[in-house]
Amino acid sequence: MNANNARFQSASKIRISLLLIVLQCPMKGGDFMKNNFLSTLFVGIDVSSKTNVLCALDFQGNKLLNLKALNNHPGAESILESILDCLNSNSLNFVVIALESTSFYSTHIANFLSSNEVLLAYSPMVYCLNPKTIANYRKSFVDMDKTDPLDAYIIADFARCGRIKSQPWRGAQFLALQRLTRHRLHLVEAIAKEKTYMVSNVYLKFSQLTVLEKADRPFSNTYGATSEAVLTEFLSLEDIAYSSIEDLVAFIKDKGKNRFSNPVGTAELLQKAARDSYRLDKVLYEPINIAIASSFNVIKALQIEIKEIDKAIEKNIKGINTTEYQSLISIPGIGPVFASGILAEIGSITSFSSNDALAKYAGLTWRIKESGDYSASETNMTKTGNKYLRYYLIEAANSVKNNIPEFNVYYRKKFNEVPKHQHKRALALTSRKLVRLIFGLLTKNQIYSSSKVGEIQ
Repeated sequence: MNANNARFQSASKIRISLLLIVLQCPMKGGDFMKNNFLSTLFVGIDVSSKTNVLCALDFQGNKLLNLKALNNHPGAESILESILDCLNSNSLNFVVIALESTSFYSTHIANFLSSNEVLLAYSPMVYCLNPKTIANYRKSFVDMDKTDPLDAYIIADFARCGRIKSQPWRGAQFLALQRLTRHRLHLVEAIAKEKTYMVSNVYLKFSQLTVLEKADRPFSNTYGATSEAVLTEFLSLEDIAYSSIEDLVAFIKDKGKNRFSNPVGTAELLQKAARDSYRLDKVLYEPINIAIASSFNVIKALQIEIKEIDKAIEKNIKGINTTEYQSLISIPGIGPVFASGILAEIGSITSFSSNDALAKYAGLTWRIKESGDYSASETNMTKTGNKYLRYYLIEAANSVKNNIPEFNVYYRKKFNEVPKHQHKRALALTSRKLVRLIFGLLTKNQIYSSSKVGEIQ
C-alpha cells in the first residue's frame, strides 16, 4: 500500500498542475465549480449490491475520508453523516459525489444523497459515471492493484480532475419517467427477440415464406394478422398447396379484412410458396404449430403491455419540462412517447454545451480512420453513449423523415450514397440531423415550423 501511496502522490502533483487549466472549463451542471474547486470535497463511491466503499479527496488530492458501509438505508445515512462531518471539519462548502453506474445498485444511494435536505446546503452534484470511462482513467495509474478502496479513490480523483462530462443525477421525478421509457424499450427488444426466435419454427413449417425476395412474398409482414392465420390455422402445407384459389382468396379476404388490393395475386404467391417449400414429417405438424402459436401469443401480450406503458408515459410526462416537451412534440413525427424517451435521458438541454455534445452523449458519433493518404469510406458508430437516448432519437428520426419533406430528402440522399447498409446508415445520419434540430429548438425555447421556428407563447 505504501507503493500505491507514493504513486498517488506523484500522480497528484502532475494532476494539480493540470487542474489550473481545467479551472477555466467549468463542470457540466454547475458554473460555481469554476470558482470553487478549492473549497470542494470530491467523493468517489464504489458501489456493489451489498456494500458502498467511499473515498473523499480535497482539491490538492489529500485523502480526507475512507469508509465502507452497507448498501442500504442505514448505510446511506452513515455515509451522509461522514460526508457532513468531513465538510465541516475541513471548512469545505461544496461537494461533488461520483459513483460508478453499477446496474441498478447505484440508484438508491444516488437518489438519497442528491435529495437530502441537509446536504443541499453544500450544493451537491451527484454523478453516475460510465464504468468504461473509469476503466480508461484507471489506465493512467500504472501497475495499480484492483481493490474496492482503490476503485473509490480513482472515481474521486476522476471527479477532482474535472473530467466529468455527463449530467448530474436528476432525482426521483425523472427517474420515474426514465423507468417507464426504458421499460418500453425492454418490451420492444423482447418482441424483436421473440420474432427472431420464432423464425426457426416458421422456416421448419413453411421454408419458402422466410427466404423469398420481397417482390415474391405473399405478405409484406410475416408477423401480421393474415400471415399469423396462415401459419397457425393450416396444419400442413398440403392444406394450402392443394386448396382451390377461390378458397384461399376467401380466406385472405376474411383474415385481411379486405385490405389486400390484389387478393388473387396474394393467394397465388402463397400457394406457389407452399408448393416450393420442404415438407415436414407428420409427427412434427402439431408441435411446430403449437410453438408458432405460442410465439404469436407472446408477441401480442407484449404489444398490449407496450400500449399500457405508452399511456403511463403520457400521464407521467405532464408537468415535467413543459416547455421542452412542447418543443419536441411540435416536430411532426414526434409524439408523447418519443418526446418522453428523449427528455427522460437528457433531462435539461442546459447540461449540453452544443449539439455535438448531445450527439456524443447519445453515441451518435463516428470514429475517423485515416493513415497517410488513406481515409476509410466506412466508419463505425461509436455507440459508447446512452443507448436509450440513441434508440429514441433513431426511432424519432425514422418517424420524422416520413413527416418532414426536408428530412425525407436528406434520408434519400444518404441512402443513395452507398451500395450497402443503406437504410441503417441513412437513418443514423438523419438521426444526427435531428439532434441538431432538437438542440436548436430546446436551447431557444422554440417550437418547430416548416417555414420558420416560432417561439412558444
